[in-house]
Amino acid sequence: GPYPSARGGGGVPVASLAGDNRMVYIEDWDTFYAEAEKLYLDHPAHTRYSLKYRHTDGKVLLKVTNDRVCLQYQTDQQQDLKRIEKLNNIFITRMCGRDPEADAAEGAEGSASKGDKPVSSEEPGSKKRRGKR
Repeated sequence: GPYPSARGGGGVPVASLAGDNRMVYIEDWDTFYAEAEKLYLDHPAHTRYSLKYRHTDGKVLLKVTNDRVCLQYQTDQQQDLKRIEKLNNIFITRMCGRDPEADAAEGAEGSASKGDKPVSSEEPGSKKRRGKR
């Protein structure tokens, strides 16, 4: 907007004012992905991940930080959404205490061994009535 931001003001990143902290803007997706995963694996208890859509310019902003290092990536490309979704799933899986590689292998085995027909708790032909009679 026309008013300076209360957080950092100007174009100076807040973290760059604190001396030791580093804020890194990464242009390449593969580099961002690798660095973000490494940062999380090095400091899982202190690492935060955020995703924000900025409607004014149609950009998606990703930020991974442990309060010492701040990695940021932004894109306005539709094809990057699949990549972002993959990173999001990996972070959520890791933050729930599971290994995404083990889950992927387990998921592939599990889907192959299940039957073709979905299992339903209702008897065929017995329909529940909904709404007014």
